[in-house]
This record gives sequence, structure tokens and C-alpha cells, in this order.
Amino acid sequence: MVKSFLILSFFALLFIQVQCDLTDDQEHAQHPRLQSSRDFEALDEELETRFWHDKAQSILADKLATHKKLNENRAKNVILFLGDGMSIHTIAATRAFMGDSNKQVFFEKFPYLGLSKTYAVNERTPDSANTATAYLTGVKANYGTLGVNAQVQRGDCVTNSSNHVESIGKWAQDAGKWAGIVTTARVTHASPAGVYAHVAEREWEHDGEIISSNCSPEINTDVARQLVEWPVGQELRVIMGGGRSYFRDQSQPDEIGVAGLRSDGRDLIKDWQEIKKQQGAEGKYVWSLKGLRDTDISKTDYLLGLFDTSHLPYHGDRRRTHYEEAEPSLSDMTEAAINLLSKNDEGYFLFVESGRIDMAHHATKAKKALEDTQEFAAAVELARKMTNEEDTLIVVTSDHSHTMSINGYPYRRQNILSLAPNLADDELPFTVLSYANGPGFTDTYNSEDGRIDLSHVNTLNEEFAFQATVPLSSETHGAEDVGVFASGPFEHLFTGNYEQSSIPAMMAYAANIGPFAKDKLNE
Repeated sequence: MVKSFLILSFFALLFIQVQCDLTDDQEHAQHPRLQSSRDFEALDEELETRFWHDKAQSILADKLATHKKLNENRAKNVILFLGDGMSIHTIAATRAFMGDSNKQVFFEKFPYLGLSKTYAVNERTPDSANTATAYLTGVKANYGTLGVNAQVQRGDCVTNSSNHVESIGKWAQDAGKWAGIVTTARVTHASPAGVYAHVAEREWEHDGEIISSNCSPEINTDVARQLVEWPVGQELRVIMGGGRSYFRDQSQPDEIGVAGLRSDGRDLIKDWQEIKKQQGAEGKYVWSLKGLRDTDISKTDYLLGLFDTSHLPYHGDRRRTHYEEAEPSLSDMTEAAINLLSKNDEGYFLFVESGRIDMAHHATKAKKALEDTQEFAAAVELARKMTNEEDTLIVVTSDHSHTMSINGYPYRRQNILSLAPNLADDELPFTVLSYANGPGFTDTYNSEDGRIDLSHVNTLNEEFAFQATVPLSSETHGAEDVGVFASGPFEHLFTGNYEQSSIPAMMAYAANIGPFAKDKLNE
């Protein structure tokens, strides 16, 4: 009996030892010891303890100074910058794209940071329509719906106007402020349309889309018409982005000969110009960078800039295809918008979107996403320099995330677009940036060879679709929280973790407008 017990004990101890050995092996695999990169040279100061202590002390001093005197001035102006699809991973990758992980994307220097929850009422992973409704109106909505509450289902052919929800753009207008929108997407796209539109289907950008949904364009007003005809859109002082084709009929070629998409015979651009004449206002329509540069802002009351038939080019593609002199950058449009809106002594609300970060991610073209994020940060920096922190609140956020992640064990200053230095278990390389799903699957696997060897593939090319695990024609959004960065009056309100629908409430409180003005909080 004792002998049997001793044998069992021996094997039990042996089993435990084997288990421990396996755990150690797993530990080594989890934290591999990689060869040092010949290209990496440590900065001398980073080898010293004093450097890190001094850096921490400087950051701590800045934070203590900021908290010592909170900026509780009323915000005369509010600018909301929206990086569409700009996840936390996108921001971190952009730092590396700028040359080193110790860099800061400009708005990361803002004194206050929070996280917002992006889910839709009926979906965990959101889209740009329900999120625009949240961060512009303070109301969460159903996936695919815009400017309406959750009583409206996507695609409803008949929508009661009592379910429409007002945006901070309208609150600003009601308070005597001016309002404007700037985007690198179509001006009728989901994010900018959240300022002025109310539709059960985000795709109803022109009347033809309503008809194709088997709904009536007589009962439902398309987004382009709402921009030109309905009160909030009609009173926007600045409208700049893409989407010319959505304003003209199929029989009407635009300035470069491309026919419109509408089927109602309308030319809404001419209608907009005529409305401004009837108002006795100076309304200026431009369709090129030259036209924008030639515009005398001091003599312009309203500015409509439609610089492309659909979305504007990716920022990097502007350089590569020599579009820099044809169409404006996000920074060009932001500068013009602030110059015009600043003419109003009562202040303004401006919405600025980098819409193509999202589209690059959908295509798993990470380089284009990072190039657009870098330009987005440049536009934020320009806006901060053009305005005063004492009276202008700038909030930077995203509507939703994407599935891109930073993985492997890249060296400190290794190109973020390159291959990881360590090979996978199949002895093949993999990219530092990769996606959970999307069209990049075709650069990841094929039916004949399995995982594709990228050793001789130029992953630095802007058209390279980064590796993806699951094959999809378009990569999906992510559902995790996104960052919110704030600078200016009541910037301290934006800390913590909160609903995305809280963002316009905090902006409105800072500006003392709308239902969240100080005197209305206890009503």
C-alpha cells in the first residue's frame, strides 16, 4: 500500500514538473529574446535614469499647473474634430509612422483625455451614422440612422418628425453663432450630415437612393436637399468637402464633365446660389483649390465648396498624383472655414472631419490611413494656433474604431509598415500592422500555398493591403472605446469614460447653448 502511494506520488510530482516545464516554454514563447537590430541606436540620454525622472517631473509639473487654475471661461467658439475610424491603435501607429514611438500626435498634447463608448442602441459595433447622431445631438440611435432617435428603424419609409433630434449646430445657430462643416468625404456623408440632416437611411444622400429603397422621395427628403433647403443646412455659413454629383441631375455635367446622380432634374448648387441672392447675402460657390484661394473671405457671407464628384482624394494620394494644386487639403479647408466663421462676433461651431482614415482601414491600406491621420493632426494644430485657448474649445475624437492592431516585436524605430523581425511558427514573416478581417486576406493566404511569403513584397507601398485573418471584401469597424482629447474652456469635463452622447452636452455647456446651457440644466 505504502509502495503504491510512493509510486503515485512520484508520478504526480513528475507530472507537475512536466507541467511546470511546459509553462516555462510557454513563458519563453510569450516573451521571446530577439536579436538586436543593427539599425537601432539608443539615444544617449535615454540610457540615464535622470532623463526619465526629469521627463516625468516635467509632465507632472505641467499637470499640476493645469489643475491649479481650471479654464471655466465660456466658450465663444467650439470646434469638433472627428477622425473617422481613428482608433487608439491608429493614433499609436501614427506616432511610429512619424518616426519614433516617443513622438506625440499634436492633439495628444491636449491637457485632458477621456474615452467614449460608441455602441448603437441596437448594435454593439456602430457605424458613422448612429455615432454622428450621438456626438452631435446627444441621443443614441439605431445603426444606419441619422439625426433621429431609436424609435426610427433603419430604412423606415415614413418617419415622424417628432423623432428628429437637433444637433449642436442648430443650438449654436439658435444662440446667434455661425456654424459650418468641413470634410474630406462627401458633405452628404454620414458624419457631416449629422449636423443638419434627419433620415432613416444614411445612404439616402440623393433622391435616386430613396427610390432604389422602394421609398418615396416626395415623402422622404434626401440629404443633399436637406442641406440646401432645410433651415439648419441652409444657414450653414461654411460647407466644404466632396460630393458634387449628389447635387446635380444625371443630365447635368459638372465643371469637369462628370454627370450628376440625381433623377429629379434639380441642380441644387444653383438653387443654393439663388437662395443666397434672395437673402441678399454674398454666397460663394467654388469647386477647386484655385477657386478657394481666389475667394475674398472678407466679402463672403456663405461659402459652398464641392471639390470632387465624390470623396476627396487620400491625403498621400494628393501628393503622389499631383492633386495638391487641384483640390484643397483638410488644413486648407480648415483655415478658410475658421477665417470666415471668425467674422461673427457671437462666435461659431465648426465640425471638421477627416473622413478617409476610415475608408483606408476598410481597404486594409494602413499607410493611407496613417497619412490621413497625420494630416488630420496638422489641421488640429493649425486650428489651435489660429484660435485662443481662453475662448475656443477644441475637441478631437473618433466615431468608432477599426480592427487594425500593432503586433509582433518590432524594433523601437522600425518602420511601422514593415515586416516584424521575428518569424511565425511556420517560418514565414508577418506584418507589424494587421487586421482581424478584410481584403488584406488575399495578401495573407491562398488556396495553393497556404500563408503567403511576404519576404519580397513591398509592404511600404501605399496600395499594399495589410494582412487580415478573415476574408471580407471590406474590413469591419471595431467596437471598443475611442479617445476624446480636449483643449480650451471646460476642457476638464472631458476626462473619464462616458457615453459618446455626452460629448455634445459637454460642448454645449462650455458654450452655454442649447438644452445643456447652464440655466437649463435644472429645468
